[in-house]
Amino acid sequence: MVLVLSSITVMNLIFDLIILCLGVYAYKRMKKKQAIGACIGVGFGFFAISYILTILGYGSSNIVLIPLRVLGYLSVIAGLYLYLIKR
Repeated sequence: MVLVLSSITVMNLIFDLIILCLGVYAYKRMKKKQAIGACIGVGFGFFAISYILTILGYGSSNIVLIPLRVLGYLSVIAGLYLYLIKR
């Protein structure tokens, strides 16, 4: 297995993991357990998984990466939608 350590991929992975942690933390701190923070955090978790797979050398496998990123975008969209309808 060959690691593909692109600086942009590693930087995106780090930021995605930070946002994932912040989303989970925000969810746990909310008094009313709303899924807004969790949805956004999980979405960025999907992005982080796709970057991990890219680093591990599976970046050319669009069969795996495209569904992961679509799930990530849909999760973030759902979180933002939940935020908008709560206001």
